[in-house]
Amino acid sequence: MSDVPPPDDPLDVTADRPRDLDAPADHPADLDAPAVPFLNRRHRPRRGAESAAVRLVATCGIVGISVAIAAILGTQDVSAWIIGLVVSVTNVVLAALLWSSRTL
Repeated sequence: MSDVPPPDDPLDVTADRPRDLDAPADHPADLDAPAVPFLNRRHRPRRGAESAAVRLVATCGIVGISVAIAAILGTQDVSAWIIGLVVSVTNVVLAALLWSSRTL
């Protein structure tokens, strides 16, 4: 028999998993599959020049995505104002996501 009491919440799927109580809360072993970081966590913050370079490259990628969208819409005989609207909204949304990121 198990000494573990039944969980209070029957939908709690983590209640029967053993936990390492000595590990810190942000340790990747404590995270479920979607929350495990793809890259190792940084031990130091990025330098200003490195962060600026990463953001510049990412901004160039946003411009490239917008140019590709405009080219695809242009070959489909879409009105020019719709192309401009779609490209500008895409630029604003992607740039807002990029520049609001604290990890870059």
